[in-house]
Amino acid sequence: MAGWPDKALFAAFNAVSFIAFVVYCVYRIRYFYTSEGVAMPSALENSSLPDPRFADIARESSVALAQLLRSHPEQDRAHVRMDGADLVLPRQAIELLRNILNEMAQGNGVTILPVHAELTTQEAANLLNVSRPHLIKLLEAGELPFSKVGTHRRITLQDLMAYKAGRDAESEAAMQELVDQAQELDMGY
Repeated sequence: MAGWPDKALFAAFNAVSFIAFVVYCVYRIRYFYTSEGVAMPSALENSSLPDPRFADIARESSVALAQLLRSHPEQDRAHVRMDGADLVLPRQAIELLRNILNEMAQGNGVTILPVHAELTTQEAANLLNVSRPHLIKLLEAGELPFSKVGTHRRITLQDLMAYKAGRDAESEAAMQELVDQAQELDMGY
């Protein structure tokens, strides 16, 4: 594995890693724990928009990180040094950080969830951009797996994303079929 050839790029990466560490610490404190240190019950509870003062920093860091990733496509990990400690991060984590910074630069809030996270029906409906009653119909029709906790339905993020990917693929196929028909009929599209 080759090291970072450009010291300026390495310095930019270290700055990005520091920002990521700060964001991670704030995220852990704010989103995962209540004041008593007890895990919060809802996967998407207490989300908030990022501070607009950091949008420029996030944008600059995102650009620098994207350049690093493009200039080292063969690297599967990165070495980060912060306060004298060495840390090795997998490329996938660096790409995730780049995506987080892109969203922050645009003023969007970011929530990170493990794929096995269980969502409430309202959270799942929000992610699919459908009403909660429509989601309940999908669950009752067996189109989407769920479990029950008492009387409450829970959907895993992994199952929800698989359903969404299938739905999006069907939508794309239908759109392509309409485009093909329009071209066959010379409708000028």
